[in-house]
Amino acid sequence: MDIGFIGLGAMGRAMAKNLVAAGHHVTAWNRSGGEVDGVTMVKSPEDAFQGDAVLTMLSDDAAIRAVLLDSGVLDRARPGLVHAVASTISVAFARELVKAHDAAGISYVSAPVLGRPDVADKGELNVLAGGAPSAVDRIRPILEVIGSRIWDMGPQAPTANAAKIACNMMITMAIEAMAEAVVLTEANGLDRERFFELILGTLFGSRSYQVYSSNIANRRYDPGFKAALGLKDLRLASEAAEQIGSTLPVLRAVHHRMAEAVDAGLGERDWSIMAELTINASRNR
Repeated sequence: MDIGFIGLGAMGRAMAKNLVAAGHHVTAWNRSGGEVDGVTMVKSPEDAFQGDAVLTMLSDDAAIRAVLLDSGVLDRARPGLVHAVASTISVAFARELVKAHDAAGISYVSAPVLGRPDVADKGELNVLAGGAPSAVDRIRPILEVIGSRIWDMGPQAPTANAAKIACNMMITMAIEAMAEAVVLTEANGLDRERFFELILGTLFGSRSYQVYSSNIANRRYDPGFKAALGLKDLRLASEAAEQIGSTLPVLRAVHHRMAEAVDAGLGERDWSIMAELTINASRNR
């Protein structure tokens, strides 16, 4: 397939590289320039919208709005093209994107992904696909390259975005749960490493618990997913809850804790750094 790509950050670079390795022709535009082996860099986003499909991996709503909507790129895209946005964006903005693509006569798919850059590099992301079945099927060869599994979230594209936001919300809740458990167990003489060995071998053996318990146990928070981006995602979750008139107390707590981490100058650290704030706060009382 002739695939356009918008956004070559850590995730986007890995995804584009894998598409080239799978034999696809990839043209890409990136706001800050740069190159990926085998990818043809183009001068404008419009140039990337002239193939069979486009995959966008920009950081947030504002970036996508500026690059694609405010510039009128969609109106100049090749007819029949399918556009998939793999970024984590708000449910409200996803609805706006559906309307904008309908007006431009372009098929749209929400395809946010679960996984960090190391997972993207291996082509093992989990892809949450929402949109018209015909559009999803047309880009399935792309999604099968970047992900180990494609999860059907239904025909309404914003459903996939709600699911992605909820997943990220739950990861932060898991981080906070482990931090609070460390507060309780360390105060009673149990090292956090031994406690995590217990929970990973019994109750909580999922990847999120494996990855972030290791960070907390070793007190190492090299960025895999930055706290600043985690705060953005928790803001999206809070906005989504507000839009449906729901109060989610645990979400409120982790949103507050992540904001504290970013305000403390830790926004570039891994988002599991929030655990240290919880643990340290208990010691300072």
